Amino acid sequence: MSEEIVFYTNPMSRGRIARWMLEELGQPYRTEVLDYGTTMKGADYLAINPMGKVPAIRHRGVTVTECAAICAYLADAFPRAGLAPALDDPARGTYLRWLFFAAGPVDSAVTARSMGWQVPPERQGMVGYGTYEQMVDALETAVEAGPYVLGERFSAADVYVGSQIGWGLQFKTLPERETFKAYAGRILGRPAALRARELDDALIATGA
Repeated sequence: MSEEIVFYTNPMSRGRIARWMLEELGQPYRTEVLDYGTTMKGADYLAINPMGKVPAIRHRGVTVTECAAICAYLADAFPRAGLAPALDDPARGTYLRWLFFAAGPVDSAVTARSMGWQVPPERQGMVGYGTYEQMVDALETAVEAGPYVLGERFSAADVYVGSQIGWGLQFKTLPERETFKAYAGRILGRPAALRARELDDALIATGA
């Protein structure tokens, strides 16, 4: 099993979340940049991720896709980075709750709203997020106490939740509540987040 982390991405994708997580780890990794519609849909990469989407990582013979799963996997695979509560730490429940809330209800509600999809009131119980407004209110409770999802402790949940909130503010898919702006300001200025953005922006600038 190879200890090398291979990171498959495109700088104009959700791979930016995984890049930030990798930079928080402080572990070496190799980046494979894929093009939309060509290498991303080629046979070699489809053997890694049949969805033909990025990001993905390979580590110890295992493929992991989906940003929240990548964040959770890496935090557990490299515990010395201190990015996830231990299995016997009660805080792990809160950590997993908000990590996957952002991956599920937040992502689904934002996508539905962006597409103009309306859930009839009598069918709101059928969708995980209920309503967009309910999702936003719940998300605010995750970060309002601060400074991080786990209080004073930064974790992989902040990488994912913070990315969702940061993009939501940037692209106006989340309301500009003061709670969200303050939280995003705290975490998006972290050295690892800045390094990750610089690396991806450099790839964009060179046409990679």
